[in-house]
Amino acid sequence: SVGQAIEALMAVSPTRARVATSAGPLDGLRLARTCYDHFAGRLGVSVTDAMVRRRILTPAGRDFVLTASGARWLGRLGVDVEKTRGERRAFARQCLDWSERRAHLAGALGAAVARRCLDLRWMQFVGEQRTLALTPQGRRGLRKWFGIRWKP
Repeated sequence: SVGQAIEALMAVSPTRARVATSAGPLDGLRLARTCYDHFAGRLGVSVTDAMVRRRILTPAGRDFVLTASGARWLGRLGVDVEKTRGERRAFARQCLDWSERRAHLAGALGAAVARRCLDLRWMQFVGEQRTLALTPQGRRGLRKWFGIRWKP
């Protein structure tokens, strides 16, 4: 809960240039983390951007709309879209990322995509329970499925 409070404060704080050039404790969180149960940081925004670019998702107000071809694509990835639609929460919500200052995919669909990528062992948790590290198979998966060439 402390991390979530810090994220909320950072989202509304003014952007300032970084003074230190050495790696700080938040660098891993900025790069790849979970936000509740979905991906965030540069990873989450990159995955969301790729899904929009490939017309899997379309931004619509506070949410994203999953296209018909996007639902088929996610099914091939192994995401059960129909089961996810039946959950009692927002389906595909836009979530403002405090580190990137842009939206990443949240809601039931964001959680389902994150869960599937974790099940495929594309990412793994490091240290405290929110920071993620991309595995070699994750680099291949992001390139094949999302067209992302990950460079931390």
